[in-house]
Amino acid sequence: MAGSLTAREVFGFLLPEQVNAISEAARRLTCKVGDTIYQKGDKAEHFFIVLDGEITLRLPGKGGVNLVIDQLRQGAVFGGCIGYPREAYSLTAQCSQDGQLLRIENSVLKNLMERDPKMGYHLQGYISNAYFSRYIDTMQKLQAIVMNIPVEA
Repeated sequence: MAGSLTAREVFGFLLPEQVNAISEAARRLTCKVGDTIYQKGDKAEHFFIVLDGEITLRLPGKGGVNLVIDQLRQGAVFGGCIGYPREAYSLTAQCSQDGQLLRIENSVLKNLMERDPKMGYHLQGYISNAYFSRYIDTMQKLQAIVMNIPVEA
C-alpha cells in the first residue's frame, strides 16, 4: 500500500518515509450498507479516511433512537482522536453507502507525530479543524431542532 496516501489532503505534507510508515500501518476496508465500523464505547484504536461511499456518524440514545451527527463522504476523516486522551469512540460509525475506508492504527500516527513535532502540529491541526467543524455543524443542527419545538404559553 506504500504511496497510496500521497493523494489524500490530510497527508499531503508528509515526507515519503512518513507516508510509507503510515501505509504499512493502514488497511483498506470495504464496507457495505449497514456495516458497523465501530460502536460508541468501543476502544478507539483507529483513525479512518473515507475513500469512497458514505459513513454515517450516530449518537445512540435511549429506546434505540439515534441522532445523526454527520454523513461523511470522500476525503472525510473520523475515528480516534490521536492528540487527545480518548480511550473510546464517542459515536457509532455505520456504512450508509457501499464504499471503502482507509483504517490507520492510532499508535503509528501518534509515534510519527511525537518524532516529528512539526508534522504532528500540521496533522493535528487538520484533524482538529475537521472535528471542530463537525462539532459546529452539529450544534447548528441541534439549535435548529430546539428552535422549532413549540413552546406553550
